Amino acid sequence: MPGQRFGVGIVGVEPGRSWAARGHVPALRALADSFEIIGVANTSKASAEAAAAAIGVRRAFADVAELVSAPEVDVVTVAVKVPPHLEIVKAAINAGKHVYCEWPLGKSLAEAEQMAALARARRVLGVVGTQARVAPEIEYLRQLIADGFVGDVLSTTLVARGGALQGGGSIPTKKTWAYLLDRCNGATLLTIPVGHTLAALRDVFGEVAEVSSVLAVRRPTALAADTGEILPVTAPDQVLVCGRFTSGVPISIHYIGGAARDGDGLFWNIHGSKGEIRVSGPSGHTQMVPLSLRGARGEEKMLTALEVPISYRLGWPNDVEAGNVARLYSRMARDLREGTRTAPSFDDAVGLHQIIAAIETAAETGGRVVLNSFRQA
Repeated sequence: MPGQRFGVGIVGVEPGRSWAARGHVPALRALADSFEIIGVANTSKASAEAAAAAIGVRRAFADVAELVSAPEVDVVTVAVKVPPHLEIVKAAINAGKHVYCEWPLGKSLAEAEQMAALARARRVLGVVGTQARVAPEIEYLRQLIADGFVGDVLSTTLVARGGALQGGGSIPTKKTWAYLLDRCNGATLLTIPVGHTLAALRDVFGEVAEVSSVLAVRRPTALAADTGEILPVTAPDQVLVCGRFTSGVPISIHYIGGAARDGDGLFWNIHGSKGEIRVSGPSGHTQMVPLSLRGARGEEKMLTALEVPISYRLGWPNDVEAGNVARLYSRMARDLREGTRTAPSFDDAVGLHQIIAAIETAAETGGRVVLNSFRQA
């Protein structure tokens, strides 16, 4: 029904700094006609009470079990670190709740497949937070390509910065950042910024057909700035991928660990038979930074700004993070009311995890991996 509002329980809110606090809370409040934040659950009742008071919601749940059993909660938002995603999502689905889970969906392809299968079996909506797909710049870029701005797409190249490491190979705090250094936790340069950007690339160019790759750990240790500890690093800080989309368009990606020195952390060029488009941004975390588009056609020698029409931004929060999250929640509300499938689903997440698994396999074997072998498994 058009006027139905959905109650949301959020797992993982740290006021003022967590992704849930920065992105989800303001996004849901901007969509007050569709959603109401019922309460939060954290690692302890005391932490949940502090978070609930800080953001002004009425319930602090003792734990995830209490949250998912609350009858007024229709949607469970999972905005914690990646390792507990599987356990929380399973609890929510088994309680009959719809789920918005942040990306990466799981620590591995196998975990993602398990969650997607469970959502299908229990007939609940599972949405994954690949917010770059709904960024206004990405949506407008997709339209430009579809309208033939560059003609036939000949190739695309992307070089970007991102990940946990800061200048000199350090992390700000051990408690918040150290888990990103261990590839076994599933939250790495490859899975997070590369994964989010791959989701957008698939929307623009279609499915990936094959990949070759190099994943390198060039900084085997990192300094925790708050404790002074030197920590081991197993997550790659260099991700190089070359491949081809099913359309035949070649792709080249190089993600470099760390922030850009000059604030110019994304160079994404799309070369076509009639022109080109360049996407720029302060980092390769395309889901959470402002992007800009420039282009040229025919005999034009200079790339000029391609302004995103105001219609792509009107009615959404001005903040990039909250705006992109709100756009995704809006799609989720439509899907819940109308039975459509416009929001990125758990099945979409499985497809993205398949590409990441193929990149990892190609790096391990030194060979070319065809994605059909993952999709048919």
